[in-house]
Amino acid sequence: MLSLNNFCCQNPLCSDSCIRGKDNLRWHGWSGHKHEIRCLRCRTCKKCFSERKGTVLEQSRLPIAKAISLMEHFREGCGVRGTARLVQVTPNTVTRYARVAGDHSKKLTTNL
Repeated sequence: MLSLNNFCCQNPLCSDSCIRGKDNLRWHGWSGHKHEIRCLRCRTCKKCFSERKGTVLEQSRLPIAKAISLMEHFREGCGVRGTARLVQVTPNTVTRYARVAGDHSKKLTTNL
């Protein structure tokens, strides 16, 4: 499990927004089907958010290991059908994750 210093407030109106290691985040509870996703609370703006907020896995329903495996296969150049077969998901799931990951990386690179 990642340290809270790896995360930052996701509220764009917060003065500590996008600043990692500020020590303003605290554990607030759990979310997800098996209560495996931490909910964090910013001490500055008092907003709560999931540790996945602002990442490719934000609306992910797949287990984390399966989602990462899917992305790794796709990154290595494996096709949609091959990735779906290896990770045991539908081809539509692979396409959806590829689109979300592409949009996410596009946002990251244009904000640099």
